[in-house]
Amino acid sequence: MQLYIVRHGIAIDREDPKSPPDPDRYLTEEGIERTKQVAKGAVALGATADLLISSPYVRAMQTAEIFATALEYPKQKIRRTDLLLPGSEASLFYRELAKDKHSSSIFCFGHAPQLDDLIAAGLNSKHRVTSLKKAGVALLEFKRVSPPNGQLVWLATPKLLRKAGK
Repeated sequence: MQLYIVRHGIAIDREDPKSPPDPDRYLTEEGIERTKQVAKGAVALGATADLLISSPYVRAMQTAEIFATALEYPKQKIRRTDLLLPGSEASLFYRELAKDKHSSSIFCFGHAPQLDDLIAAGLNSKHRVTSLKKAGVALLEFKRVSPPNGQLVWLATPKLLRKAGK
C-alpha cells in the first residue's frame, strides 16, 4: 500500500481578528493557489488515488478537495475521520486503514505535528523524523499497515512539488 500524507495548505492565521474557531479556519487565496500547484506536481510525479481521507477541519477538507480535482477523484467520496485531528493516536489511524483491503494508493490530509507523528509511527520510529510544511507531501510504502511497517519513499516540500507541476 502507498500512503500519501499531506499537510493542509496555508490557512488564515489563528491570530487574525477575522479568524473563525480552529475547526473552521480556511485556506487563504494564496493557500488555495499554491495547493492547486502542489497537487498538480504530485500528479506529475505519478501519484494516483483509490481513496482520500481527511480530517474534518475546513482547511484539511479544502486541501483534500483540491487534490481530488487534480487526481480526478470524486469529491463526495472523500472520507472524513477524527483520527486525523490534532492529538489523535497514530496507531488507531493505521488500525482503521488496515481494514480497507481494496485501496492500494491512499491520500490522507491533516495537521502538524499530528502528521509528523503519523509518519514516525509508520516508519516504526519513536521520534519524529519529519516536519511537514503546509501543503508538504510524504509518500510511505507499507508491507504491513497494522502494526505499521513502512518505508519513506519520498518527502517533498511544496516548492519542489509546485516546480514539478509546471
